[in-house]
Amino acid sequence: MAAWAVRWPSNRGAGVAWREQATNVDSLPAAALRTATRTALLRWMAVALCCCLLPLACQRTQAPVPAPRPHVVTMGSQDGAPSAAREPERPAPPPADYLSGTHWPPAQLGQGKAWISCSYDYDADGDGQPVTSLGFLELVDALGPCRGGDTGGSGLVRLRYHGSIDPGFTALVERVGAIAQRMDIDEHILDIDSTGGQVEEAIRAGDAIAGSQWAIWVREHSVCHSACVLVLAAGDTRSIAGKVGIHRLIRDQSKATTRRELSAELHDVTEQVRDYLSRNGVAGALADQMMIVPNRDLRILDSAELAQFGLSGTNAVQDDLDRITLMRQCGDDFVRRRDAFMRAFDAQCMKPGDAADAQQACGQALEQRFGFPDARCGGQSPMKYYARRAGEALPVLPDPEAEPGAHGRKRPAATRSTR
Repeated sequence: MAAWAVRWPSNRGAGVAWREQATNVDSLPAAALRTATRTALLRWMAVALCCCLLPLACQRTQAPVPAPRPHVVTMGSQDGAPSAAREPERPAPPPADYLSGTHWPPAQLGQGKAWISCSYDYDADGDGQPVTSLGFLELVDALGPCRGGDTGGSGLVRLRYHGSIDPGFTALVERVGAIAQRMDIDEHILDIDSTGGQVEEAIRAGDAIAGSQWAIWVREHSVCHSACVLVLAAGDTRSIAGKVGIHRLIRDQSKATTRRELSAELHDVTEQVRDYLSRNGVAGALADQMMIVPNRDLRILDSAELAQFGLSGTNAVQDDLDRITLMRQCGDDFVRRRDAFMRAFDAQCMKPGDAADAQQACGQALEQRFGFPDARCGGQSPMKYYARRAGEALPVLPDPEAEPGAHGRKRPAATRSTR
């Protein structure tokens, strides 16, 4: 019978070669032939399997998909005991540029209430019209009477808010501020009454307030406690006649069982608070003082402490930013003369008991002495700055012994001054 060849792979170097041996069928027993054939087939299958599996073995192991981070809420509220039940998740944040358009995502006030007025005099004119919707068209209608420019409006909006600091409050100040800027409403006043709320929302709302330049009032019989103090920090000016109080923050649904665990829970948000206070010109020591007052208690800050922490009067960071902007527009000499004018105005024109018209006359005389208005930068006048700051200060409540109809539009210079 004819001879036939058995071929099987043989390793030579890095490759696979084939070794061939001629075998005579007659010279092999049947069992040996079957064994040789089976061995060759098994070797061939082993090589084929290695060729298929080797590329898979070289692939990089895929990293596991990280689990979504839990929604974190830190309570800064006078009644901010941690809740046992889970709070509703915060709605997904809208696109960063949505305020520049007209199609706004749905938003609504939480448990708070808000009103819009075009007058600073709440004693005479009340709180204004209630805010019933945060939609674009509804807010345009609400702010229409306040519109500035050539429309004859007041150019001022006062937003009264009573309630908790929550996502609804953040949406409120973002949207009212955006509409006010579109309508050339230059003066924005937040007239707030709040026992606190969510720290994270207070920071978001405060950044929006700083970006659209609000003055903040805490008027008589109003309070600003806990997380509300972070909102207060963001104002261009802070005019305070009510109570401002601080205490410890607390993590909602805290799982802490030791002091170390409680401290670890609050570490990140405490650092966020410090950074936020710093960029708003408030002393970092305020965060330290907050941490030594139990959450169930409250420390009311007096006038000296408010000034020491940088929570009252003009925001120092904003004042520096205004000077830098003015220096670019009008030059160093203008800014030096303006600063000298303001020092003289404070010393000579801000006398206790003087009414606003007397201050105005004194200031106009000083302007001529310091070379204002300046021909190179005539649009910028020191008295315009003081007129704006006067409008942002709390109005003086009427004297019960004053004549009927008097509503305190003439304000004593030394009362609740923002300087």
